Amino acid sequence: MATSRRDEVRDFLVSRRAKVTPEQAGLLPGGRRRVPGLRRGEVAQLAGVSVEYYTQLERGAVGGASDSVLDALARALLLDDAERAHLFDLARSGGAGAGSHRRPSVQAVRPGIQQLLDGQLAPAWAGNRRGDLVATNLLGRALNSPLFDEPDRPVNAARFRFLSPRAAAFYRDWEQTGRDTVAALRLAAGSTPFDRGLSDLVGELSTRSEEFRTLWASHDVRLHSTGTKRLHHPVVGDLDLAYEGLALASDPGLMIFVYSAEPGSASAHALDLLASWAATSAAQERSADGAPARSLPGRP
Repeated sequence: MATSRRDEVRDFLVSRRAKVTPEQAGLLPGGRRRVPGLRRGEVAQLAGVSVEYYTQLERGAVGGASDSVLDALARALLLDDAERAHLFDLARSGGAGAGSHRRPSVQAVRPGIQQLLDGQLAPAWAGNRRGDLVATNLLGRALNSPLFDEPDRPVNAARFRFLSPRAAAFYRDWEQTGRDTVAALRLAAGSTPFDRGLSDLVGELSTRSEEFRTLWASHDVRLHSTGTKRLHHPVVGDLDLAYEGLALASDPGLMIFVYSAEPGSASAHALDLLASWAATSAAQERSADGAPARSLPGRP
């Protein structure tokens, strides 16, 4: 899956252009079209640049493009916030040396972050750009127990979703979860193109999962900061949980996720049962170890 930065830019812009109809862009259809979406000339017109210049941009030469040009492209192609951020990431990373962007994914948290997680009454964990669960509280560990039951380390949500036979039973929104997972990884790859761990993960998933390869080729991107997860936990059954993600300014590339259930709902009752199960499991582990328990018996 090794591709040049110019190829990434080209494929992204071509894929976005194909998604916009003339009607959506406020243009007349203009007769029969050989390919879906806008023509290059139409994008150039909407962005206020020459066709020749847009053709150069679509061929990957965006490193020297100004912010105003990139903004104009984003408006012309009707990019959402995640797509706009991805375009800027691709342009800026393409114009600098690899050394200035060599930011590996965070693999540990500061004690203060762990204390913050442990202080939450809801499931909470910290994750990095490539989907590793870097740290959790006890209930977060319990909620994600199917992921921790896998032998691979670090525990990784993308690897679990596409490679584990248990994943289909865990994620009730199977197809949407796959799309969201790949879109988040694609966004991460744009912002940290020289993260070797991320590149290795994408390569592994591309080699072993046809579904991943197909979704990766779509070049869709998504901000993973809020939403709803519909899970089927092997201990407590179905869960409908809202989540919020908080990026940590002091720890670039790290986000804290907190999950919650509607008060009084079946999911809230299931979370209470899960908390009881987690506490019992922790007590049993303490007894087996013959030592005082840590708050995270399954911390990665």
